[in-house]
Amino acid sequence: MTKRVFIKTLAALTVTAATCSSAFAQNTPIKFQLDWRFEGPAALFLTPAAKGYFKDAKLDVTIDAGNGSGGTVTRVASGTYDMGFADLAALMEFHANNPDAPNKPVAVMMVYNNTPASVMALKKSGIKTVADLNNKKLGAPVFDAGRRAFPIFAKANNVTGVQWTAMDPPLRETMLVRGDVDAITGFTFTSLLNLEARGVKAEDVVVFPYAENGVKLYGNVIIASPKIIKENPAAVKAFLLAFTKGVKEVIAKPALAIEDVKARDGIINVALETRRLQLAIDTVVNSPDARADGFGQVKGPRLSLMASQVSDAFNTKTRVNPDIVWNGAFLPTVAELNVLPALKK
Repeated sequence: MTKRVFIKTLAALTVTAATCSSAFAQNTPIKFQLDWRFEGPAALFLTPAAKGYFKDAKLDVTIDAGNGSGGTVTRVASGTYDMGFADLAALMEFHANNPDAPNKPVAVMMVYNNTPASVMALKKSGIKTVADLNNKKLGAPVFDAGRRAFPIFAKANNVTGVQWTAMDPPLRETMLVRGDVDAITGFTFTSLLNLEARGVKAEDVVVFPYAENGVKLYGNVIIASPKIIKENPAAVKAFLLAFTKGVKEVIAKPALAIEDVKARDGIINVALETRRLQLAIDTVVNSPDARADGFGQVKGPRLSLMASQVSDAFNTKTRVNPDIVWNGAFLPTVAELNVLPALKK
């Protein structure tokens, strides 16, 4: 090899290495925390990751399971995670109870347009209507979203005299089946299927969804840290667009999307998690309110009402300011957000 050829070859390799390095540097790392375990609804995030939509958007997204919305909000606030998936009420509570916190996360996209919370009882308990919950013993973990928001449900339905029993999440449905409590609160798509897993038939369960009983709370949102919003707003926007693209596919083919969940947790019950995902889609993602508001979006009056209700029900240190918990500036266009299928006739 002549000196001239050697120099040309070395120069070409240098350019190639620089190009590869530059391409790699363009992939912005984003640490994302879910609200719960790798169950059916996690497909909403795992599918766009598996399909490479985040990577196509020049993002290097890592998705971790969570252990509750409160924990997700705290971890994003601490900087451990850049973005996350959490109940909007939990985010509002954090804002109102930590007014001087330097890094309060904000909601950037609505995913569960309605809270998935409901009150569930067994028919054999004699509970047939909401009024039958008066003076009954209810059970739920102390941090359960439905339990935290129960005062709003109770006020809307004139329910009084309820006594609460606390337990760890795995014991909630078991204690209902044993008769230790008269009813429980929980996400419908979680507790209803957990009851079935414990031998209870769906037709033997009475379900009072909050959304159908006078409670118009929003549910889970995608949240982002102030740091990533300030330093890389383009990455937040790219994440939401890639996520939206994945959501459309998950809604269209939930059974196929569950394979992406199984890839992260090989021991899941595929049939059960497919049903859980479909139930989540039907009740909180593609709900009448979601179609009215538009996927990903919120309505100002409803957001303000929720802020007031959360302030009262959670007895927060300061009142929730709806204007600082939500930032819709990074949402895809209305056309790009048009992912909800037409109603089946």
